[in-house]
Amino acid sequence: MLDLPRPRKGPRLFPGYTQRPTSTFHRAGRDRMSFEISPVFSVPFAQDFLPDAAALNPQLRALILSRESEGMRYANPNPSLKQQPGVFESDFNLFAWQDACIQQLRQFCWATLGRTIRDLNGYSAEEMKQLQIFSHTWFHVTRQGGFTINHTHPMASWSGVYCVDPGTTPEDRPESGVLRFHNPHHYSNLFLDAGNARLRAPYHHGTWNIRFQAGQLVLFPSWLQHEVMPFYGDDERITIAFNCWFGMKNA
Repeated sequence: MLDLPRPRKGPRLFPGYTQRPTSTFHRAGRDRMSFEISPVFSVPFAQDFLPDAAALNPQLRALILSRESEGMRYANPNPSLKQQPGVFESDFNLFAWQDACIQQLRQFCWATLGRTIRDLNGYSAEEMKQLQIFSHTWFHVTRQGGFTINHTHPMASWSGVYCVDPGTTPEDRPESGVLRFHNPHHYSNLFLDAGNARLRAPYHHGTWNIRFQAGQLVLFPSWLQHEVMPFYGDDERITIAFNCWFGMKNA
């Protein structure tokens, strides 16, 4: 299991992944190159840290806990996953709230997502102006024992999670509240021997864990299986999540 490293500055793709799809292998006899290993079927992740998170997160936390306290008024009326004890999931229009802290976070998330999409798809500035974003956005408040089962997000291309407060991590529960992604190469470990048992990232088997820090935003393809491990802190783990799909104006 690997932890995603914190970047030095700005959003970027994590180590081991190419920035845009390219073919690095060459036909025999043409442009012959020396030995190389390439991540042919890579999964793009991106992350960034909100610059003023220390000021904004307390506002987000207070607002979210206040809305949670109103119960069903802000709860998701039709959750797609079975809601586990200890988890509160809001309805899916969070970024429509006009509270200043929500709109500031929305701007940050969409800017980071736009930068990721532009880089991976090679869109021009003019094409980016034509890009239309549609989304579902919500918050989770997780208390002791709460978790989210393994799932994907159908009918969306990009998903993201922003950490308002990771909550406390007991020393004897290091995986408390971890966001865990599962390797999509489902047949990669059907046969294991000394030739593939210790593959390095990004070729490794198994899972990829994120231990959130406050202010951290993670973006990933919506089709990728993921879950939240049981949270064992004595406070709250608070996150904001979204699913997005896109269109092109005049297309």
